[in-house]
Amino acid sequence: MKHWIQAARVRTLPLSVSGILVGSFYALANPTQDILTPTQVFNWKIFSLLLSTTIGLQVLSNFANDYGDGMKGTDNEDRVGPKRAIQSGVISPQAMKKAIIITSFLTFMSSVLLVYFSFRYKHLYYSLFFLVLGVAAIASAIRYTVGKGAYGYKGYGDVFVFIFFGFVSTFGSYFLFTKEVNWMLFLPSTAIGFLSVGVLNLNNMRDEESDRKSGKNTLVVKKGGAWAKKYHFFLVISAMVLMLVFAAINDFTTDGVFNFDQYFFVVAYFPLTSHLLTVKRNANPKLLDPELKKLALSTFVLCILLSMCLIFFLSDLVVNNN
Repeated sequence: MKHWIQAARVRTLPLSVSGILVGSFYALANPTQDILTPTQVFNWKIFSLLLSTTIGLQVLSNFANDYGDGMKGTDNEDRVGPKRAIQSGVISPQAMKKAIIITSFLTFMSSVLLVYFSFRYKHLYYSLFFLVLGVAAIASAIRYTVGKGAYGYKGYGDVFVFIFFGFVSTFGSYFLFTKEVNWMLFLPSTAIGFLSVGVLNLNNMRDEESDRKSGKNTLVVKKGGAWAKKYHFFLVISAMVLMLVFAAINDFTTDGVFNFDQYFFVVAYFPLTSHLLTVKRNANPKLLDPELKKLALSTFVLCILLSMCLIFFLSDLVVNNN
């Protein structure tokens, strides 16, 4: 059990649910709804199934990455991070393959239940679309490193992470509650997508040498470490700016006066800034491994705090309406 928990890479799970939190709580606090009866929009069953489906996809991706990189020999003695299960021999390739199949099935069933409780017998086209999206997400989680055409080995990982961790998780979760698209979420979804890509980019910066030797052509391998640093700064700083613009446009305060409580999420900018300074000073990419956890947790904390600000915004509106 210990080895399976390690293979699931629990430390990656908070990042995977970050977009879900923002999209869900924006549905709860969305001022276009009847603010006095927000529970008509927000549903705990849908929220729970969103979390279980997303966590299932992340665990599936981690199992598939362990299997794909292990079978291709990418996980070798040159790898800097913690040893993978197949690489160290604690889990056999056959057992991991079975785990991938089982996790795929459980995740698909969770997505089916999610679609059912979101739409019931209404909105057939929406149901079909989200079922197809669920299958696509499962396939993407597996195909990142598994198979001859693994897109992670061709430098397309950044695109898929941005789409699924950013737009699909944030826009998708909001839509499942409200049955409508709110383009205001373009800002936080892009920010979360950028930060998620930043985690991947940091991982690829750390593994640049071993990835180049094994033929894993990530963007870092293609463009080089110097470019990757500039790219990383663009991702993180742009995300921080987008979150601030989102808060300002929404005007979290109801009386037009600046209220720091509604911008409390900027607390997460301190570890993000510290992270950027560490990356700037770094001369040995292999020493960037601790920064992966820092950036992932900082993103999660940022989304938690933003969600809390949305709840405070909701409370202020209820008080003022009463």
